[in-house]
Amino acid sequence: MLYLDHAATSPVRPEVLEAMRPYLTGVFGNPSSHHTAGEAAASALDDARARVARVLGMRAGDVVFTAGGTEANNLAVKGIVLAALEAGRRHLVISPIEHESILESAEYLKRFHSVDVTLLPVDTGGRISADAVTAAIRPDTALVSVGHANNEIGTVQDAAALSAVTRAARVPLHLDAVQSAGWLPLHELGADAVSIAGHKLGAPKGIGALAVRGRVPIEPLLHGGGQERGRRSGTENVAGAVALATALELAEQERATVTARVGSATARFISLVLNSVPEAALTGDAVRRLPGTASFTFAGTSGESVLLELERRGVISSSGSACAAGSDEPSHVLLACGVPAEVAQTSVRFTFGREELPEDAPERLAALVAESVRAARG
Repeated sequence: MLYLDHAATSPVRPEVLEAMRPYLTGVFGNPSSHHTAGEAAASALDDARARVARVLGMRAGDVVFTAGGTEANNLAVKGIVLAALEAGRRHLVISPIEHESILESAEYLKRFHSVDVTLLPVDTGGRISADAVTAAIRPDTALVSVGHANNEIGTVQDAAALSAVTRAARVPLHLDAVQSAGWLPLHELGADAVSIAGHKLGAPKGIGALAVRGRVPIEPLLHGGGQERGRRSGTENVAGAVALATALELAEQERATVTARVGSATARFISLVLNSVPEAALTGDAVRRLPGTASFTFAGTSGESVLLELERRGVISSSGSACAAGSDEPSHVLLACGVPAEVAQTSVRFTFGREELPEDAPERLAALVAESVRAARG
């Protein structure tokens, strides 16, 4: 089987598994405990925190370990906005193509805390303009939250331009970097808060982080023991934190080489599919996109039918976000980009990993896609 759903999750890297093993066996203490075993675990946690912070261009004290990207996004959006309510700032700016964890956090704040939510316009490629952010910001804006790279179509936002706008307005900017971590440089984004998830990078599921600059007030969502400097209570996942730090460092070390190789193969695959499959259309921005993401619509088919045909031929892909799996509704991302609902339901997403594939993989894969689409169309 050829696994092309790395945007949903990636396998744990052997180096990561070895790095975390000691903290599942010998160094198993609770990092909050004041004894030798606890202090050893706390030392490993501090080291992992500093390593994550270095890659993100933050300080070690800015990093809050979470159970994954969804929790990190919830903590960013809810935590920053809730902390701003007392100062009378109850306006949130997001886009309609965000991950469900952002959209539903915004809906929660709107329903239960009377927060006013503004949805930024996006173009047909899913791009957000700095001018649109400037127009959306108000004196009572508490936060602007934008996905650095979209999880369905792979479009990459101009983080530097967006952060320049929010800095000038003195409004915090949160970037959901769950998909871009390991593929794009993160240390110069200029954001005030950044979310990442370990299982997209080669760490296990169940570990993520939110890095939020110390000057940004944040209200905790979990209360109890006061861990993570009071921002996220609960016994820390030391092995997971070590795994996340290791996976993030490895991805950063390899980033230039891997993105060039994967980006070239993906571009070749995209060109072959567009030239060989009638009515195939690339979704997302044609240029500013993640190196390993190729998302198409195949008019006249059902996306689920194409997926089944692909899997029969040994190719595992998806119709979009794993967090929306099982939904009969067309992708909210594609609808926001102006794709008609009946066409949006034909979407198929291929997301490549960091492993090396055979030189002819794009050609072989494109041929299998063409076969699968023909079979789905009957």
